[in-house]
Amino acid sequence: MKLKKITAILLTSLTTAIIFISGLMKFIHLPWSVAGLEKYNPSVLGLMEMIFVVFFAIPKTMKIGFILLCCYFAGAMATELAKDASMLNPGIPMVLIWITAFLRDSSIFLGSAKSEVN
Repeated sequence: MKLKKITAILLTSLTTAIIFISGLMKFIHLPWSVAGLEKYNPSVLGLMEMIFVVFFAIPKTMKIGFILLCCYFAGAMATELAKDASMLNPGIPMVLIWITAFLRDSSIFLGSAKSEVN
């Protein structure tokens, strides 16, 4: 149980840092991070990423942060599909988000045990 909690904390920190830094790079318009995003307003996208990951990091708002991040990265995946580009850029954070969310609160995926019994 203690190993699961430590792993969840470490993975939450890693995921939060990666996504927050990605959003910050878009927000401040680093040239190599916003290449190809000019028509999508990278400042707004970066701000959204940073806000959503803060929601995800806070325990009380983790579920809404999880939903918002999943929607954000699903949209990024759809955009990558439309451009025939690699889906690894949005796919890797999405996998990290899902694993982290499962370790922090598996009821997001499995439902509560009480509702399954009734």
